[in-house]
Amino acid sequence: MDDLALLTRVREDVPDRSTADVVRGRAALLRAIETPPARPARTRRSWIWIGTAAAATCGLAGALVVAGLPGTPGSADPAAAAALTSAAAAARTVTDPVVGPGQYLEVRTDAVYAASGPTEADAEVARRERDGNLTEADATSYLESEVRAMWVPSDRSGDWIEVQCARTPVQTFGPRSETLAAEQAIRIDDTRRVYTGGVTENGDALGMLRDDDLSTLPRDPAQLLQEIYRQNGAAGPSRDGEALVWIADRLRSGTVPAEIRSLFYDTAALIPGVTITEEEATLNGRTGTAIGRDEGANGFRQDIIIDPATGAFIGERQVLLGPVADMPAGTATGSTSVTTTVVDAAPEDTSLCAG
Repeated sequence: MDDLALLTRVREDVPDRSTADVVRGRAALLRAIETPPARPARTRRSWIWIGTAAAATCGLAGALVVAGLPGTPGSADPAAAAALTSAAAAARTVTDPVVGPGQYLEVRTDAVYAASGPTEADAEVARRERDGNLTEADATSYLESEVRAMWVPSDRSGDWIEVQCARTPVQTFGPRSETLAAEQAIRIDDTRRVYTGGVTENGDALGMLRDDDLSTLPRDPAQLLQEIYRQNGAAGPSRDGEALVWIADRLRSGTVPAEIRSLFYDTAALIPGVTITEEEATLNGRTGTAIGRDEGANGFRQDIIIDPATGAFIGERQVLLGPVADMPAGTATGSTSVTTTVVDAAPEDTSLCAG
């Protein structure tokens, strides 16, 4: 089955996607199109097609090593380690919001994701001239925003409410990019879902970590890093890049207690290759220090953005290291900013999306 025949089939039957799938799939076609199609399939890779846009998940793990102390060889760059340990110390002094009986912790995520693929005209040329085989030159991209919110009940075994708003194009990269964005402008309705105990139909935890998972995490940063390496296995080009992604995934949920947030910062300070990538990075109007790790093997950098003075987690992003699919180097192909608030009730509709 050629590429376009596969695309036609999957457009008629798009599978349900978990929150983790969507968040981890933001690089889309970008990582795939940089490598010849004949390469062996990588462990833990799955494809999600949305119209003519594709999203890919890619693990970044490898062999185990023993981490050093923060700022020493074999750990994060000294400046990054200092910022992370400062944030960790600040987080240890924070009192988590108290969610009283009947109340909810509202976790709002403002995100931007890349959508990539061929325009209808480029797809037709590929069908007519190359038997439907797509090339890197056929792909273009645009960025679209998404608002998603989750209401976590004081009794976490109760119903968690999630509202996901339809995505809206926010940035294009030339005429082909504008055309693709227009062709993809098919509105998907805003949705409201209920998850008992914060668990999806597939058994995935919405907050990435269940209470029993939290209780079993090693509280020593070096031991936790080894556990993260173990959980990630040997997928992908970089065990250390995947370790930072593992931490970013869980911080992104907005449900990590301050004590564990502190632990994650101290653990990130032990990851080799982690550096300060931007002294003042702004996401959704909030500014902090961006700390990340270049992944030369797959062409992007994972950042987490924190406030070293308060220990607050502002958000995370993935940044292109080179131009791909009409997007220039330095483009954030995916970013999420998280804010939390205690509220008295969860919504019965999707009115969040009207604002």
